[in-house]
Amino acid sequence: MKKLTALFLAAAMTFSLAACGGSGDSGKKDTTAAPAQTEAQGQDTTAAPEAGTGAAAGTDAAASGEKGVVYGIYKAGDQTWFIDEGAAAKAAVEANGDEFIFVDAKMSPEEYLKAIDNAIANKAKGIVTCIPDQTMSQAVVDKCKEANIPIVAADDALQTDAGDKIAPWVGINAYVIGQANGDWLAAYAKDNDLVADEKCGLLIMTMDTVSSCVPRAEGEYDNFTAACPDFDTARIFKADYDGTVEKGNTAAAAVFTAHPEITKWLVTGANEEGTIGAVRALETAGLQNDACVVGLGAYMAKDEWNDKGADGTCMKASAYFSSDSVGKGSVDVLYDIINGNEPAMETAVDAVVVTPETYKEVMGKAAE
Repeated sequence: MKKLTALFLAAAMTFSLAACGGSGDSGKKDTTAAPAQTEAQGQDTTAAPEAGTGAAAGTDAAASGEKGVVYGIYKAGDQTWFIDEGAAAKAAVEANGDEFIFVDAKMSPEEYLKAIDNAIANKAKGIVTCIPDQTMSQAVVDKCKEANIPIVAADDALQTDAGDKIAPWVGINAYVIGQANGDWLAAYAKDNDLVADEKCGLLIMTMDTVSSCVPRAEGEYDNFTAACPDFDTARIFKADYDGTVEKGNTAAAAVFTAHPEITKWLVTGANEEGTIGAVRALETAGLQNDACVVGLGAYMAKDEWNDKGADGTCMKASAYFSSDSVGKGSVDVLYDIINGNEPAMETAVDAVVVTPETYKEVMGKAAE
């Protein structure tokens, strides 16, 4: 009887172990967050991409003709730029017969990685993304490569520590756009006799940890100093911030306070939010009447002009480039991969400097 009982127990244990095995990585997939991401939907040419961009999987999906899901995962989804970019991406995805899920990573690396994992767990057809921390680039690309999901970087590149792109990128022609702002400010300084004025200073708002932003500030500095060689470089200042209006305001205000000898400020920067923060800081300091701020994007400058008119703000110009072009362009490159093609590794969008007199004509509906 004891032998029979032992045999029975052994058999039961064998069956139990067999039932628990064989789950593979499916047991590790967390799909519980998928509905939350779906709710969010309502709401800056060398080699071809490696297999890690998911071309093989994308080709299979295209051949099957099945409706898929494309994720747009953006580092600051509450900012106007990314809201507009995401809307353009959504329209382009839906035009291809697929569903688009917009995800705001809230400038959080943790939230961003969760979103990437959700996209993988839900077997996304592809991902377009702006990463909040470029040091995570390799890990993200490796995750997508293992899952055979194509990924395209928008605005901020997915790159190595050396700055080499490891996935196709769509964004603005950063250095050229910076040059345009530098040229415009230089012309303004000359026209208003500010080059030799010791009370005039130039502030360049910078984001030195973001690769797509560094060339903007470099272009601004290079062309301004080239066009105004007599402008004392001791009166050129920099303020680093994180891309938000709040931190842009704080960084600019610190410079204004530290240099009371400067009462006529020329300001430009790495994005629209930073320059708007500087506008608000100038107003708080009572320096707005003799100031000239040049934005980068025009998607907030147009609000200044719409609400206050040309004379009601010290935002005098902005380099306009279309978030729609980046949003749609990133999706176009993604579907190029999905369809088995080999897109360029870099797709850059140019800009034109607009003013209160020209912005409506140049920007069209985007000026509303």
